[in-house]
Formats: sequence, C-alpha cells, structure tokens
Amino acid sequence: MTSASHPAVINRFFSGGAWIEGAALDQLDEMSRLPGVLEIAAFPDLHPGKYGATGVALLSSRLHPLLIGNDIGCGMSLFALDLPLRKLKIDKAAERLRRLETQEIGDVSELLVDAGLPADLAAAALGTIGGGNHFCELQAVEALADGGASLGLDNQGLYLLVHSGSRAFGAAVFSEMVAAHPGLVAGLDAGSEAGAAWLSGHDRCVAWASLNRRLIAVRAAAALRADLRLVADIPHNLVRRCDRGFVHYKGAAAVAPGELAPIAGSRASLSHVVVATDGVSRSLGGISHGAGRKYDRATMHGRVGRNRSEREQLLRNAWGGIAICDDRALVVEEAASAYKDAGQVVGDLESEGLIVGLASLRPLITFKKAVDEAEVEQRRRKPDHRREGGRGHERY
Repeated sequence: MTSASHPAVINRFFSGGAWIEGAALDQLDEMSRLPGVLEIAAFPDLHPGKYGATGVALLSSRLHPLLIGNDIGCGMSLFALDLPLRKLKIDKAAERLRRLETQEIGDVSELLVDAGLPADLAAAALGTIGGGNHFCELQAVEALADGGASLGLDNQGLYLLVHSGSRAFGAAVFSEMVAAHPGLVAGLDAGSEAGAAWLSGHDRCVAWASLNRRLIAVRAAAALRADLRLVADIPHNLVRRCDRGFVHYKGAAAVAPGELAPIAGSRASLSHVVVATDGVSRSLGGISHGAGRKYDRATMHGRVGRNRSEREQLLRNAWGGIAICDDRALVVEEAASAYKDAGQVVGDLESEGLIVGLASLRPLITFKKAVDEAEVEQRRRKPDHRREGGRGHERY
C-alpha cells in the first residue's frame, strides 16, 4: 500500500482474549496510513483480507473502493416466520429447502423499480445466495433475554438468517473501477467524476443486495409454506456519508443506537441477536457482523474433511441440524472450526458498551448450495457402478 506518513487513530474494541492474527494487525496499521484516513474502529472478528483487514469501520475524507471490495452491499437480514418450532420436522423441512432457489418469485421488475433500481438490473440473479460464506439458515431460539422478548423475539418461533450481497453485479462495479484506475490504492476524491461514478454504482449495489436477501427469504418461506416478517436488515460492506467524511464498513455491521442486528456464528455454533447502544457513536456506528474467520480457506483443506465420513459429519451439528451444501470444497472451507467463537465476540462488544445481547439462536438447517434438481435426477437414473465412480467423483 502507498501510505501517508501520519497514521490515523485506531480504536480497538476487543479484549486480550480475542483471536487476532498478526497479519490482520499489520493490515490495520497499513490502513491507518492510507490517504485521507482519519480514524479506525477494529472489532473482535478482525481478520486478514485481500486489500485490508476485515472487521473494521474506517472514517476517511476520501473514498477507498478497494477496502469495500467486490461484494458491495453484502449484509445479513433476519426474518421471523409464522411457523412455530413445535411443528417443525427438520428432515422434511430440509428436503423442501433444498429446492429453495427453484421457488418461483415471479416478475421482479416491479420490485427492482420499487427499490429505485432499473427494472432489468441483474434480474436473473435476484433471490440467489452465491458462494463463499453466504447462506440462508433456519434458526430457533436457544436463549432469550428479557429485552429480547420485549422487542418481539419469540422463544417458540423460527427465524431465517440470510447472508448475501450484490453477486456478479457488485463484482462488475468493482472490476470496472479497478481496471479504470490503476492507482486506486490512494483512494478517490468524492467530488471527482470517478468518485461520483463509484458512489452511484455503490448505492445501487447496496439497494440490490438488500432486495436480494429479501427475495431469498421469500423463497425459503415459500418452500416452508410460511409467511415472514423482517426483524433486521443490516449491511456490513459499504460506505456511509457522515459530517466528517465517509465511513467504510468492511465486514462490520453498520448500526444506529437502538437498532437490532444479527451476529452470525457458524453452521454448528450459536448466532446472536443484539441491540446497538448509544456507545456505537464511539465505534463509527459499527459492530461485528459475525464470528470472523480463524483459519483461511486453503488451510481448512488440511484440517478437516479428509474423507467422506468426516465430510458427512460436517453436515450435521449438535442440535440435530442439517447443512445443505453440495460443494465438497465449500463444506470443508466453511466448517465451524474455520470460525472464531461468536460468543466471545458478543462478550467483547458488550464489555465495550456497544451492544446488549437479546437472544442466541441455534442453527437447524443451513442452505448454502444444492445441485440442480435435473442433475440429481440424472445421477439417480445412472447404473450404480457409474453413479459411484472413483475417488475423483466421490460425493458426500
């Protein structure tokens, strides 16, 4: 990175017990020296990223598209279902959710226009989750604080947590900017033509990503034959204007005091619902959005899932929950052990006075990626010796 000589103030909102890699701290220092950077808030899910540490809110007088990256507008949305926990049969629900992305959502043109977007903007991709750490998860309340009940959370209810972003649309906005501006590491003047163009594309990505999460939830609810209600829609990969400049949220949930927000665990650990306090004014309006990675994707391939049996175990959790993921590499890369302890993250944020915990939620069904139904049927019709194949075609 090309950096300024005087580093910005870095405020660390994590304890000595947080798992923080040295590489992430080095990136944090580099980010503090970028042109225009005035202040950084770092959270307990901090971990290394491609263009800078992830798990930060960064205030700058200049725009830094590299810090936001390609999944502009990525976030988490929490929805309450009108389906009670007592009526849930996990195996049956998992079979229905396997067909999540084939559920009809009709003509999305009107929804795009209602969101202030062009009627044909990446319409075919709406309602799709994508890869990486994105998911749609059916959850039940494990523990509920008094404050959670008063804010409408139900310990006998079911919830959908959706994590996704702007898909190929955001990637296109980002790649076009990188190709047009080789010196992007220095950032952009918000008043310049390039700055204005990126902000315009950014704003569209944020709106599109929010709509995408809603339509994923609509599809999941349709598969489960339930209605839904939005509880929280919190982005964590975006820029917001303020009176001092631009706050860049890189893997950090952008919240206001009194706003509810999910903090995701993993498919085999608890997630949390919290409410932001007035203290978030000290953290640039940011908190952690999840546990944060402990080990990178490449490292995970040497740690878990070395054979079919281990991979099958990774698709179940201690609550009898099921993960739907037909990508063998993704099963390994997104194993629960790849992530930090979300409970530790929440504890640190509470100790810093940024949040109050309202509820913990256990994962029941985590949808990440299912193979095409036609492909499944074709595979079922093959003779057994062809379907099983060799080790190169092993499926979990």
